[in-house]
Amino acid sequence: MSKGLDWAGLKRPVFSIVLVLILGLAVTLLAPELRSDAGTDGLEGEELVIELASGPVTFVVEVVDTNETRARGLMFREELAPRAGMLFDFKREQPVSFWMKNTLIPLDMFFIKADGRIANIAKDAVPHSERGISSSEPVLGVLETNAGVADRLGIKPGDIVRHPVFGNAP
Repeated sequence: MSKGLDWAGLKRPVFSIVLVLILGLAVTLLAPELRSDAGTDGLEGEELVIELASGPVTFVVEVVDTNETRARGLMFREELAPRAGMLFDFKREQPVSFWMKNTLIPLDMFFIKADGRIANIAKDAVPHSERGISSSEPVLGVLETNAGVADRLGIKPGDIVRHPVFGNAP
């Protein structure tokens, strides 16, 4: 008679371990908003924080502040990390307008006053569209992120963006 494994005794601990691993993986992949720095690991750029009623949300942004870099923006890019973005610095408050002609990914655009306050948001800008997307008033900067970020995180006009461009970095 050979001694075998007690499978009945082994099943429950193995099942529990597998369940914990699966749940951990699901939280990591499906709910990045649960971490304030989610989606920024390993990204290069500058930190930008948006102050929400629920707490701060951190992004890593590429700052574009010349006519040439602003004109190119996110055109021809095929993807953008979950908590990444591009911050357009216009150097002075002014009315601004964008289009999506050569942009391959849908975007949310946050139009930001000199004091860091979000003036208006253009949600789900359509790739390749030539329709103008404008600020509702003069702004100093525009933050572009993946489409859906505003709704997923609850970002709204009046929320404060903290970054050196607005002189209010954390």
